[in-house]
Amino acid sequence: MGFLVENKWVILVSLEVLAWLSTFFLLYARYGLKSNFWFKVGTVLFAVTGVIPQVLMGILNFIATKKLDLFTLIIVLLIIYGFTIGKNDVKKLDAWAQKKFSKQHS
Repeated sequence: MGFLVENKWVILVSLEVLAWLSTFFLLYARYGLKSNFWFKVGTVLFAVTGVIPQVLMGILNFIATKKLDLFTLIIVLLIIYGFTIGKNDVKKLDAWAQKKFSKQHS
C-alpha cells in the first residue's frame, strides 16, 4: 500500500488518461467499427481504468492518511463531475463521434 500512496498522483493521472483513451476507443468501436463486442471491451476498459480504481485509490489514501486531504478531495470532485456535468460532456462527445464516424462511412 505504501507504493500506491507514495505514487498516488502519478497513478491517478495515468488512470485518468487511460480512462479517456478507453472512452475514445469505446466510441470508435461503437460508431467506427460498429462492433458490439469491442464496444463492450471498451466499456470494461473504462470501468477498470476509470471510476473503480479512482474510488479505490481515494479509499486507500484515506485509510493511509486518516484525513481528507487534497488527493481524496480531487477524487471526490472527479466522481461528482462524472455523475453530474460529465454526463452532458459525454453525451456531446458521443454525438460528435457519431457524426464523425458516420461521415467517414458515407
